[in-house]
Amino acid sequence: MAPQRSSGAGAEAELPEYAGHYRLESCLGSGGMGVVHLARSTSGMKVAVKVVHGQFAKDPEFRGRFRQEVAAARRVSGAFTASVVDADPEAERPWMATLFIPGPTLSDHVKRNGPMEAAQLRRLMAGLAEALRDIHRVGVVHRDLKPSNVLLAEDGPKVIDFGISRPKDSELRTETGKLIGTPPFMAPEQFRRPREVGPAADIFALGSVMVHAATGRGPFDSDSPYVVAYQVVHDEPDLTDVPSNLAPLVLRCLAKEPEDRPTPDELMRELRSVAASYDTQTFIPAQRAGERSVPEPVGKTEQPQPPSRRLRVRRAALVAGALLVVGGVLGSVELLGGERTASRSSSPGTAASVVRAWEAKPLSGDGGVPQCSVGSGRLLCAQRGLVFALNPSDGTLLWRRSVAETTRSGPPVLAGGLVQSLTDERGRLEAFDPASGTTRWQRSVPASNSMRLAGGTMLLTGADGRVTGVDSSSGETKWRRKLPGLSEPYFTAFPGDPLAYTTRASGASSTVVTAVDPGTGTVRWEKRLKGVLRPVGARDGSVFFLSTDAVGATKAVVRYTRRSDSSRRVALPVPRPDAMATVHGNVVHLLATGGSLEAFDLEAGRRLWHLETAVSRGSAPVSDGDHVYVSAADGRLLAVDARNGRLVGQTRPRLAADSDLVTAALPAPVITDHHIYAGAPDGTVFAVDARDPSAW
Repeated sequence: MAPQRSSGAGAEAELPEYAGHYRLESCLGSGGMGVVHLARSTSGMKVAVKVVHGQFAKDPEFRGRFRQEVAAARRVSGAFTASVVDADPEAERPWMATLFIPGPTLSDHVKRNGPMEAAQLRRLMAGLAEALRDIHRVGVVHRDLKPSNVLLAEDGPKVIDFGISRPKDSELRTETGKLIGTPPFMAPEQFRRPREVGPAADIFALGSVMVHAATGRGPFDSDSPYVVAYQVVHDEPDLTDVPSNLAPLVLRCLAKEPEDRPTPDELMRELRSVAASYDTQTFIPAQRAGERSVPEPVGKTEQPQPPSRRLRVRRAALVAGALLVVGGVLGSVELLGGERTASRSSSPGTAASVVRAWEAKPLSGDGGVPQCSVGSGRLLCAQRGLVFALNPSDGTLLWRRSVAETTRSGPPVLAGGLVQSLTDERGRLEAFDPASGTTRWQRSVPASNSMRLAGGTMLLTGADGRVTGVDSSSGETKWRRKLPGLSEPYFTAFPGDPLAYTTRASGASSTVVTAVDPGTGTVRWEKRLKGVLRPVGARDGSVFFLSTDAVGATKAVVRYTRRSDSSRRVALPVPRPDAMATVHGNVVHLLATGGSLEAFDLEAGRRLWHLETAVSRGSAPVSDGDHVYVSAADGRLLAVDARNGRLVGQTRPRLAADSDLVTAALPAPVITDHHIYAGAPDGTVFAVDARDPSAW
């Protein structure tokens, strides 16, 4: 069989004969990123196969996103989607095969048959609500729900295409990159703060899809996607011709704020009350001649018909304003937070005890993300200009006190039995009683470029390169001097390890690692190791590092063991940008910008697993051996099985109200006594049971 020739603008002249074991028979559709074929397996089963365009197959970033699409589609059951049959993201031309579903897309149906009747609309809305409930349950946000991504099958609508729309050719662009999605069906938060999008964005899209199904146009119609963007963010939707019994529910879906939109379960309950004769029979009219199922890959921006009826006189001003609210680059699937918070009775202290989940907001207003640690039976937290203590069992506020705004961020640290504050602009150290928050000592210290608590000693490095060791229990200076060979050391220390470490790169080929006794300032050992290294953990005489390339991306994890004077290196499949890591036993857990979470066993010398979380920015991961925990920028806490890398639970988002700001640094979750504690952008501190993430 000769390779199939495709037709249509932008389609490739020659198409492959096979994708894996699937023989490609005909072209169903072509989009900006690939071609979808009708194909058959060896046994004759019909499948729809998406084959990526050759130019994108050469792009490592795109391959990573395609892997994410495959992973997301596989997590969702086939009841409301096109089930993934097979895929090979690593092929020369990456491809994915899904079950072939007979039936038109909603977009094609409306174009050919006009708007749907009221009964059909009710069943469509219920089917899409069920589909989103199924999608959200497994931790996925679709982010591109639109009429061309809804197949009208005989047994109800199917949501398709969990990939990324137009990574290169979006019609809506900014100086900072590309806006991913289809403007008439995007939620306000996708324009205002695209990195902080949760499941409610899909509910907004559902509302827009329902307006299109009912009227043949969108609720924010315009010939210009920039005007659409402005209207989505600022204007009320046009629900003219939407049936009166559905219009209030559609309007709730189109609420500007995510928290004002209904959940999929609430939608289904409301729809049952809309019509007492609610039925679940098929609602697809007979297909017209020549209609066939087209699981549209990606591409065309939806431009609803007929032309806009809502364009304001101030159109030019709106276009200019819209340019200010559009921005961001993000994949079109993203993990989401659950819609419930576990709340259980508590009897802490035994392994069999049940942990009570709680949340507290100790401060009013915008104080930023609380950064917390645990010590002396308290949950110790810092927020802008304040330090406070909470009861770790129920979140009760025990004490709160003001502190000077610091030049360094981070949670309060307990050392020498006291809560240690950070150095402020005036070079002041202060220590508080953890039981009451009263000051136990304070002192001025030389202005320092860096500080680090190591064991019971605060290490301060001054501008002259001298290091001062301050006793954390008394505030007295233990020692002060320049360390040999170290011009301006920046120290790193890890819980349970008696030493502090500083590194200095020697060009791009090696790093000198120096281990210092923080109590005396004595250099215990020094070693030159291959590569540019950054320490991320230490245990039992071994130090763990990330090895970075010329632009700072992590390309390997390294363990150096002092006793045997040996090192072990495990290379990453691809360099990971802005990676953060933690160590548990001999396993390094690494999270990179973009959401790649990986586990590397330095004893076995191999990567254990890899998960695309789709968290665009997260905290450093932490692990208790059973799970790996990560905080997301939208306030979610994610739990991943430490054995196999499977997502097993996550909390709901907790975003700051009316905030378009992105948190600069996210504090890592805190693990202790079967609790996981985390801070969120809305100012809350919350606790969940570490042993049962599925109940979060």
